[in-house]
Amino acid sequence: MRLLTFTTAADTTATSNTSATFDTAAAAAAGGAAGRLGAETDGTVLDLAVLARHAGVPLPHDLLSFVQAGPAARETARELLAADPARRPAGAVHRLQDVTLRAPLRPGKIIGVGLNYIEHVEESSRSLDTDKDLPPRPVLFGKPATAVTGPGAPILHNADLTTQLDWECELAVVIGRTAFRVSEEDAYEHVFGFSILNDISARDQRRSGQWFFSKGQDSYAPFGPVIVTRDEIRDPMALDLSLRVNGVTKQKSNTRHMLFPIARLIADISSGMTLEPGDVIATGSPSGVGAGMVPPEFLTPGDTVEATVEQIGTLTNPVVDAR
Repeated sequence: MRLLTFTTAADTTATSNTSATFDTAAAAAAGGAAGRLGAETDGTVLDLAVLARHAGVPLPHDLLSFVQAGPAARETARELLAADPARRPAGAVHRLQDVTLRAPLRPGKIIGVGLNYIEHVEESSRSLDTDKDLPPRPVLFGKPATAVTGPGAPILHNADLTTQLDWECELAVVIGRTAFRVSEEDAYEHVFGFSILNDISARDQRRSGQWFFSKGQDSYAPFGPVIVTRDEIRDPMALDLSLRVNGVTKQKSNTRHMLFPIARLIADISSGMTLEPGDVIATGSPSGVGAGMVPPEFLTPGDTVEATVEQIGTLTNPVVDAR
């Protein structure tokens, strides 16, 4: 299934007096329109809550609750989607162009993985003063949930804080089942699905080598446009990924070039940290970041960033002046 969170024009109108300017998780929590749980199929968005109500079956109304509900909710959704399209009720079907996609969910935590593609290790050692040797174990950092923003929502460029705003296209792993001390062999049993996360970074806001403020500011985690369930992607370690700025390709690689594959990441992180349903692991960026260009290139207001992962889609965000 290709699951998403969306709003309609009617939703936006109903909350126009309180909706936030930017589609960040923090802003949405402060009063933006509540997102609906949907599934993308054949260029349309199906409202799963409407389908469930029509069928008289229980189903969570938001994607985080849906993930947390486990296999029973997924089976119910599959049955609803497999039902006769001619019997779908009014209001259940929307054209994709008629809805606004939001960030799929607000993660409990986002675990970022640094230096997880071999060529990115080399370019980072040249441009970001990181170690030139391959890391012996995953390099981990956190991004707060308030950094999350959705498809089409702006990446905030505050020139009072940064002149080195950079991009990083990454495969996102969404956890679906509580994981603690999980083996590599069992790791995928704890995965709900996959999405895209753009690990935006203010390179000049690294502080004594710490990345939290550099990578954790509001809008620095564009996420989406959908979550594709694990059963839909045969081999997540063989997906092409790329990133374009204003239509020009900056990154192009494949997840098979990860230094630490997904199963190893889950085993390593869960060795000492509980992963919960809805948590997200951003699995690392390939080479081609702006800081590694000669001369360096960084995002400025007016730019458009497109991050693409095979079988998932494209996550597009404009860069806006936020001073």
